[in-house]
Amino acid sequence: MAGRDDKPKRENAIQRFFRETIGELRKVHWPTWPEARRLTIIVIFVLIFMALFLGLVDWGGSKLLALMIGA
Repeated sequence: MAGRDDKPKRENAIQRFFRETIGELRKVHWPTWPEARRLTIIVIFVLIFMALFLGLVDWGGSKLLALMIGA
């Protein structure tokens, strides 16, 4: 007679998620501190450049629109 314990135990979705996440994080190439510092500086410069560029485009667009509507 087969009991309730004969069924293979299904893995909980949350347990599977964490197990797979940990497995994927072990495959990641983590940057060294000098690499992380250099990449952070690059990101900050790009962010500043894009903010200035978009601010200039916004300012120019508002001036052009004001000129077009005569305000």
